[in-house]
Formats: sequence, structure tokens, C-alpha cells
Amino acid sequence: MGRIGIFDSGYGGLTILRSIREKLPEYDYLYLGDNARAPYGTRSFDVVYEFTLQAVKALFDRGCELVILACNTASAKALRTIQQRDLPRLAPDKRVLGIIIPTVESLGSTSTGGNIGVLATEGTVSSGTYDIEIAKFFPTFRTVSVACPMWVPLVENSEYDAPGADYFVAKYIEELFSQEPETDTIILGCTHYPLLLPKIERQVAGRARIVTQGELVASSLVDYLKRHPEIESRCDKGGSVEYLTTENVDKFAALAGVFMNQPLRAGRIEL
Repeated sequence: MGRIGIFDSGYGGLTILRSIREKLPEYDYLYLGDNARAPYGTRSFDVVYEFTLQAVKALFDRGCELVILACNTASAKALRTIQQRDLPRLAPDKRVLGIIIPTVESLGSTSTGGNIGVLATEGTVSSGTYDIEIAKFFPTFRTVSVACPMWVPLVENSEYDAPGADYFVAKYIEELFSQEPETDTIILGCTHYPLLLPKIERQVAGRARIVTQGELVASSLVDYLKRHPEIESRCDKGGSVEYLTTENVDKFAALAGVFMNQPLRAGRIEL
């Protein structure tokens, strides 16, 4: 079973899976959400690395040839170590990819003035990964990053569309513009945040372009599979998708169905 694995600490990675399936519906996918230990945003580098490596191993054990860390915190805190230290000994013929680089690469065509705002979890912001990668690709760009600690809980508790969420959406966006009024492009650096997009767009009110990650990551995967036929040839094409969670399966299925716009069933896994 040569599947493509999608991992996230919670539900947000489903926005990435949905976009990927829209572009590549023929492949078989296995989604793993570590919902019982979410969120990862406030956890240390060591803990995020340990949890992420456990998930990658579980996906490899279940036949995944390629794993995408559809979580900005995991991509920021664990990806490089897993790629450089763990893959060569665990599974040298398999691959683990993140979602930050495809997001950063898109800024050349989306930013008009080189003033980039990043809205993300505390873990992603504290890692400095976006600042570092943006500086590598676009040395003249200026970056301001703001942590939004209340946004993931709003999504995870199905409060993303509630009137009370407006206060916390406005709070972090205005903090960003107060630090850099000339911000022209805003990266939503957490895969949960697209569910807050209608409120975010109303608050931004046209002052900046908003970059979401789903379509960018999906397009990047299309390109990756074309450039790596040795990986692509081992990915089965049955059009299936399976969901695993470390939480209660009924709870997961109820909220995950909102992300995927369809009812679904899930199995439980222990990491």
C-alpha cells in the first residue's frame, strides 16, 4: 500500500489534504491527526520533534511512501531534524516534506512591496522559521510575525464562526498592522486558520493580500511528484483516503467532516 501520508497535530491539516485531493484525486491518502495531544503550538522543540517522529514512523509502518507535515509547528520544529538525522537510518528511500517552503516561495508573485506579515502559533513564531526562510529567498523583504494563541482553540472547539471569535481575530490582525502599517501580504501560517478566513478578510478589509497554504502545498506536491518519479511510481492510485486520530473517533469525525465538507469515518491510533 503505497500511500501519501498527511500529518497534523489536529484538524488543520485537513485543509491541506482537501486541496491536495482536489489536484491529485487519483492517489491513496492516509491522514493522521494527533488530536489527543494537540495543540503543538506552545510545546517545546524537543516535544514537537518527538511527537512528530512518532507520527511519521506510524505512517511509514502503514505503507506511506511520502509523508507531508501539514502542520506549520511540526514543519518549523521537527522537519529538518527528521530529514537529516532520522530518514537515512529509518527509511532512506522514503521522504518527509513540510509546508513552509512552498508558502515562502509564493511570495515573489504575491507581495507588491516586500512587507510580509505572518500570523501563526506561538511555536511557529518563536522558531523564527518564516523569518529565516523569507530572508533566504527574498533578502530585501521585511517580516513581522504575530502569534495568535486563541485561533486554534476557536477552531478546535467549533467556535470559529461564533460572534465571540471576532474579538480575537481583530486583536491579532490589528497588532500586526500596528507593528507594520505597510504590510501588503499576510501569511496564514497555521492550517487551522482558513476556517477563520471570512472573519480575517473582513478585518483586513483589503489592506493586504492573504495567503492560505492549501493550494500552494498542493501545487508544490504536483511538481514534486513530477520531479521524483522514483517516489511517484510507488504511490498507489486507488483514489482512497483513510483517517486516523489519537482522540475519540466520533468526536474527530464530527469536526473533520466540517473541514472536508463531507461525512467521514475514522479509526483510532496510539502513538
